[in-house]
Amino acid sequence: MYPIDEIPEARRQSPPRPHLAPSPRRWAWLGIPVVAVAGAAWWWLTPASTPVASEPKPAPTMTSVDLLGHLPYPEAPAQDLQAVTADGRVKLHRDAAQAFLAMQSAARAEGVILVPLSGFRSRQQQEELFYGVKAERGQQVAERAKVSAPPGYSEHHTGYALDVGDGQQPGTHLHESFEQTAAFAWLQKRAAQFHFELSFPRHNPQGISYEPWHWRFVGTPASLELFYRARARS
Repeated sequence: MYPIDEIPEARRQSPPRPHLAPSPRRWAWLGIPVVAVAGAAWWWLTPASTPVASEPKPAPTMTSVDLLGHLPYPEAPAQDLQAVTADGRVKLHRDAAQAFLAMQSAARAEGVILVPLSGFRSRQQQEELFYGVKAERGQQVAERAKVSAPPGYSEHHTGYALDVGDGQQPGTHLHESFEQTAAFAWLQKRAAQFHFELSFPRHNPQGISYEPWHWRFVGTPASLELFYRARARS
């Protein structure tokens, strides 16, 4: 112990006790009931929000559904058609007609005769073909639809589809045996160069019977969109 007179003045006097501000922790628990009460009041007084209903999907229409595996197609205007036979019997949309004539000429140069058997068909012509043959053969509708589209559902309505035969083997026209001809072999090899594709190959997703003679033109944006949009909607 030092004599008190020898203790520095700063050590003689006890420093004043600082005024302590309330610790946040000391008051935090007091705010819990207030927050809880305020939250409950807000929940009770705020009206329940009504969920926003999603837009209802449009009901299927005849332009967005298929029929017995076939897809709906519009009928080409008469002014858009061009004959591809000398007698004018077989007509195609002018874009498809010009492509087919070029393809026919290229095939002929290689000794292959491509014969256009059928092109554009109106809804009325398709109706006569579908129901007339159905009655003649005594077929059920579903059975008939495997080999012929109902009216309104034929690619022939568009003017972009045609049935092709081999001029050197007419007995194979519109028969599966057409796949054994030189014409079919040539089409498989060269048709894509002229923007034609086989519509109904074996095991096609539409469930339509295999038709090696039925080809369609997809060489313009309009034709490509027409066929692939119909397929996407099915």
